[in-house]
Amino acid sequence: MFSSYDGLCTIGELAEHAGVSVKTVRFYSDRGLLPEASRSAGGHRRYAPEAVERLGMIRSLRGLDVSVPEVRRILDEQDDGAGAGGALEDAVAGRLRSLGSELSALRWREAALRLVQESPPAERPGRLRLVGAVAAPPSTASLARFWRSWLPPRMPARSVTAFLEAAVPHPPEDPRPAQVLAFARLHAYVTRPCGGGGGGSCQPRAHGVAGARASAVLYAGLAEAYDLAGGELRRGAEPCPGEALDGFVDAYASTYDARDTSAFRRVLAGRLAADPRIDRYWDLTAEVISAPGGRPEPTPGSAHDWLLAALETQLGTADGLGGAPGVAPGRTYRTGRGPFHPGELGGSRSATASIRNRSVRGRVSPAVR
Repeated sequence: MFSSYDGLCTIGELAEHAGVSVKTVRFYSDRGLLPEASRSAGGHRRYAPEAVERLGMIRSLRGLDVSVPEVRRILDEQDDGAGAGGALEDAVAGRLRSLGSELSALRWREAALRLVQESPPAERPGRLRLVGAVAAPPSTASLARFWRSWLPPRMPARSVTAFLEAAVPHPPEDPRPAQVLAFARLHAYVTRPCGGGGGGSCQPRAHGVAGARASAVLYAGLAEAYDLAGGELRRGAEPCPGEALDGFVDAYASTYDARDTSAFRRVLAGRLAADPRIDRYWDLTAEVISAPGGRPEPTPGSAHDWLLAALETQLGTADGLGGAPGVAPGRTYRTGRGPFHPGELGGSRSATASIRNRSVRGRVSPAVR
């Protein structure tokens, strides 16, 4: 390849063959990636013919933004006779993860910019402040902190993790502007004391009854009931007694060390109705995880409301009050058909408020509030 008497080339010749600058060759040589074969009498670097292929490999890896230390590990592995193995696979996997995060950040920023661009001029400053408070790609750390401070103390770590997986929404990989706004509002909501509400306790009554282990059992039972209720919500079913409601009541009965009787169900309905609400959290969660313009996806909050409505329906039927199928007397229930329109940021609603839009709202009860 080289015309010199010893088959070696100078740094300039190597740079010319590889199509790079002398400075680039010197950079890689100084970092041990491109060893020289010898030095001339004048102290100039000389390289063997295989240096051209090695330099090509270095350039290819660096072109994919593989770091210099990773390039060194890949080349060392090749020098040891292992070929392109684990080091290359690890480097490629690492870059793919990094690119995924970078692309998520870019998609989030694009949606945030479109949100500001499409907003009425009077709303732009406020929305800009909201989205500017959220990192890109967004982190769910503030939501997790909110729930960790709300959960009963000393709950088993496994139970806490399972709860957070259900209660903390993950932002979509390719968000729409409305989803960016909903997540930004959600972040603002949970960073206010007690969800931005007024005075009073945010804790449901059951937290004062159940200890750490009993709470874990309660949340496990409620999670199963919420899964079943979520399936009913997806089908558009009206609240009604069944397996989901029985599991829901049984979870509470175990916590209160009581038998599941009609009298207990009546007392339970009253206690749950008196728990503080954080409807806003579940409103925004539904919008974050739902396809824009579609039916809201079930949340633990909407599942809880569906189950409470089913309980009230059952009690109303037992009292002979009748009413429309699946609707508790005196209450309004919608299964979330049609587009979802959240309100502005605000505090908790009164516990005596009419239960509207139950498929996207919820009470502050164990495992979901």
